[in-house]
Amino acid sequence: MASSLSLPSSCEIKISSSEKSLQRSVLDIETTTTLDEVSSNGICLTWKDIWVNTISSNGKNGSKSILQGLTGYAKPGQLLAIMGPSGCGKSTLLDTLAGRLSSNTRQTGEILINGHKQELSYGTSAYVTQDDTLLTTLTVKEAVYYSAQLQLPDTMSKEEKKERADFTIKEMGLQDAINTRIGGWGVKGISGGQKRRVSICIEIITRPRLLFLDEPTSGLDSAASYYVMKRIATLDLRDGIQRTIITSIHQPSNEVFQLFHNLCLLSSGRTVYFGPASAACEFFALNGFPCPPLQNPSDHLLKAINKDFDQDIEAQTGTMTTEEAICVLVSSYKSSERNQDVHNEVAVLSKKDTSSVDHKKKGHAGFLNQCLVLTERSSVNMFRDLGYYWLRLGIYVALAISLGTVYYDLGTSYGSIKDRGSLLSFVSGFLTFMSIGGFPSFVEDMKVFQRERQNGHYGVIAYVIGNTFSSIPFVLLVTIIPAVITYYLSGLQKGYEHFLYFASVLFSSLMLVESLMMIVASIVPNYLMGIITGAGIQGIMILIGGFFKLPHDLPKIFWRYPLHYVAFHTYVFEGLFKNEYEGLKFPNKNGPQGTNSYITGEVILRDTWQSNMSYSKWVDLAILLGMIVLYRVLFLMIIKITEKMKPIVGSLLSCTFVSPKTTIHVVENPNATPSYQEVI
Repeated sequence: MASSLSLPSSCEIKISSSEKSLQRSVLDIETTTTLDEVSSNGICLTWKDIWVNTISSNGKNGSKSILQGLTGYAKPGQLLAIMGPSGCGKSTLLDTLAGRLSSNTRQTGEILINGHKQELSYGTSAYVTQDDTLLTTLTVKEAVYYSAQLQLPDTMSKEEKKERADFTIKEMGLQDAINTRIGGWGVKGISGGQKRRVSICIEIITRPRLLFLDEPTSGLDSAASYYVMKRIATLDLRDGIQRTIITSIHQPSNEVFQLFHNLCLLSSGRTVYFGPASAACEFFALNGFPCPPLQNPSDHLLKAINKDFDQDIEAQTGTMTTEEAICVLVSSYKSSERNQDVHNEVAVLSKKDTSSVDHKKKGHAGFLNQCLVLTERSSVNMFRDLGYYWLRLGIYVALAISLGTVYYDLGTSYGSIKDRGSLLSFVSGFLTFMSIGGFPSFVEDMKVFQRERQNGHYGVIAYVIGNTFSSIPFVLLVTIIPAVITYYLSGLQKGYEHFLYFASVLFSSLMLVESLMMIVASIVPNYLMGIITGAGIQGIMILIGGFFKLPHDLPKIFWRYPLHYVAFHTYVFEGLFKNEYEGLKFPNKNGPQGTNSYITGEVILRDTWQSNMSYSKWVDLAILLGMIVLYRVLFLMIIKITEKMKPIVGSLLSCTFVSPKTTIHVVENPNATPSYQEVI
């Protein structure tokens, strides 16, 4: 194909009819699939004229087109690879097809599932993310088995779920690492390729008929990449399901490239080529960019369309810039019969009389079963993760011994009045403050929850219940041991009922801090920023709790009303002070000389600490327990509101900044992948 090195700005290339005929005769045209050839159990996904643009904060300036008029299809029993240089729109196209676009983008075009605009029920599709977000303390068997218990319906017995998990592990060739922990930071575990296969196992446990994978070979060596992709490409040979597989991939080896049935090649959001992967090199050769002998085809294709480094490309007609080469290829594809064949295939697969996907839901495990499984899994993770509670327990014991020795045997002297207050404030303030040390471990747990929640494995309520009940034994442990050491070394008020109250308030404080950090994690997912945010919030609560600045001395506006009564430290200080001072008598230093004058604990509470004596210490404890429930409910509401508002915001932004005549497809349910709703 002849072309001038001096190209017009529009990059329009005229191709003669003889060249078109030659191109069609050379290319290995895939036989057009008729509707009868589409398996009734398979899923055909088609997309036509897909555009995706970013939406700037003001909605006017800074908009950028990420995808530009893409058309294509994916059929059962085939693997479609989306390739292109970094930033070309691979992951965006995958997210668009899977219904996972963020709310700051707008999407136009038509996406059909077996010729219908419809929502896929749970278990019909699955999405494997680029990052392997897994609980590092679990073994391969545990990770897959817990996932099977959560995702598979209660109609299957535990033995059947276990058999399904074992079979899936063998499908991905993980039987040799079945009892090996996944591993992570500071802990040796399975390899990167094995982690990727574990992620795939978790998502294919429900036998989905539509599988999305975002760069499954990222970070793997050539051998690991090949084995991972080979297992994916041959899944149908093992379970007999004609699965539609769509994957974005960065730079596959020659062996991996040969596993692809179809190839979608992108550059700057435009289609450079769509068709059989085996015919891609011939298409490039016809347009003056032949693949050199013994060179990896994917290397050649990506080198020709990568404009990041502005290198000149050697073509049959001479040397041209990468931008010019891309224009030649894009224009040639648009004018080719290959492009027309793709549109014809999309039209055939999009016929309205094509059988739709069965809406009969496979079903999750029951709510109660999910709660029990999540509680068990979370307990195992907390027990094995040293940073979750064990490190904190060691620090708490050290602090308790320090407190007990510094304030050893306080007695009932006049000076012990102040010492008791200082000791109790340190315990309720700084000891609970140290609970933020487990925040990084909780953030990792949250990442797993967000991935599983987005894929529809279970609900938010089940997660909150599981996390709460699994944490209670560990919080009790890190409460009782330091409480015993501190309480009895320092000689606080005798009586088991006083100690039980002391331990109960300390337990409530630790649970409240954990609940607070859950709320912070749902808003600030970065663990470093989360620790800073949580520490700042707790610092303010301690400051206005009533010890460092007495309640009546706080500025009434904002600090006393309402913050003083919102801070849970207010009720912690007050409850502990009432528990300790009520019933005690101390020598009155300011009383008449030569007389045995005493001051009661009630007077100290009222006059010295300015405690509210209109209600008992049990009311303070009840308020703390209620705040635990409130904080957990707030966490649940934030997650729920975020999920509900995300598609609504995306819909409003799209409707605001797109012409009313444009058809927009917006995710209706983020837990169904993909899910589309037509909005006119």
